[in-house]
Amino acid sequence: QVHVVESGGGSVQTGGSLRLSCAASGYTQCWYDLTMSWYRKAPGNEREFVSARDNGGSTTYGDSVKGRFTISQGNSKNTVYLQMNRLKPEDTAMYYCKWSCGGYDFWGQGTQVTVSS
Repeated sequence: QVHVVESGGGSVQTGGSLRLSCAASGYTQCWYDLTMSWYRKAPGNEREFVSARDNGGSTTYGDSVKGRFTISQGNSKNTVYLQMNRLKPEDTAMYYCKWSCGGYDFWGQGTQVTVSS
């Protein structure tokens, strides 16, 4: 079992910044390509892909966040950060982290980000 915990959410004004953290613990040994991803879901909307980073360092971003958000690895391969700059009201959502290895996915409980205009 892998336990995923997000933190760093909060309320900011338009144009502000936040840094989200995600840490996975437990049985995190991965013999395959480990990928850690961020998704978000706003009320009434579908879950949206935000960003991902594999253990080779390759990163991907959703179109709506390109150029504003940056994903990076923390002190271990089971920790990632999401630096969010130039936040907009439409970034308001619950942000979830996903740990993926060998076809197994584990999700965190989410952290709320609210951007006011």
